[in-house]
Amino acid sequence: LLLLQVLVSCIWLGHSEVVTSFESSCPQFFFQNTPPDKALDPDNSAHICQRYMNQYYYATLYDRKKRIPVYSAYIYNPKSSKRPNKWLVEPQLIGLEYPKDMKNESTLLEEYNVTLEQLSESQAILQDYKNLMGLSRGHLNPSSHQPNFRSRTATFTLTNIVPQDAKLNEGAWKIYEQKTMMSLTRGCNTTYVVVGAVPGNNYIASGRVNKPSYIWSGACCKVDTIHTESWKSWAVIAENDRDAVQSLTLGELETRLAQLYNKNQVFLFHRSCPR
Repeated sequence: LLLLQVLVSCIWLGHSEVVTSFESSCPQFFFQNTPPDKALDPDNSAHICQRYMNQYYYATLYDRKKRIPVYSAYIYNPKSSKRPNKWLVEPQLIGLEYPKDMKNESTLLEEYNVTLEQLSESQAILQDYKNLMGLSRGHLNPSSHQPNFRSRTATFTLTNIVPQDAKLNEGAWKIYEQKTMMSLTRGCNTTYVVVGAVPGNNYIASGRVNKPSYIWSGACCKVDTIHTESWKSWAVIAENDRDAVQSLTLGELETRLAQLYNKNQVFLFHRSCPR
């Protein structure tokens, strides 16, 4: 009976959206199949293998209480594609009996007998991001880093965005996402990226959704060489009320995050990634 329970558990984890661990369900989005260590994990967090139309596209650690992602992890693969215009939510944050694929909010309410109150208890909803003053919906995993319309659509879920300073989102952070990343990834074969948000002291939507104090990004890429395998890394961090991005080494970012989270140490990537 115990063996049967274990087998059933493994089958469920392999196909669910909200999972027990990234290692068991969608490790492919992390360098050496290794997610960041538990130092950043909040209480009551959710591990989401972001699934759209029956396919995983990236991974997100989500803070249910603050209703923002802690980080999203993905493989950088930008190609030309049109930008989606619809926003999605995560049904399984309500309960594992709901659909495994992300859904449009209205579709979930109409077709699955879910109330807006049920949905809003588990995550941010569209209403939370209306009438923003000086803020915008900031993607952690940006759609521009994805190769096609489906993968770009998968980034348009409210579990992948935070209230981001509008000038930063359209200014220095956009330059980093679209120009600096393109420059830094020249010669890279595979680039693993983790983008995160440090919770702040302010909230939007009557205290429902946290406004991060910092946005950060770290990357580890395999350099395309003929005879040897080598890796390089880089990182940035930005205060979420200034239009400026600071460049760091990966090790410097991990040290900074350890200070911001009041932890002894933080590891964003497997230790074989250079610091």
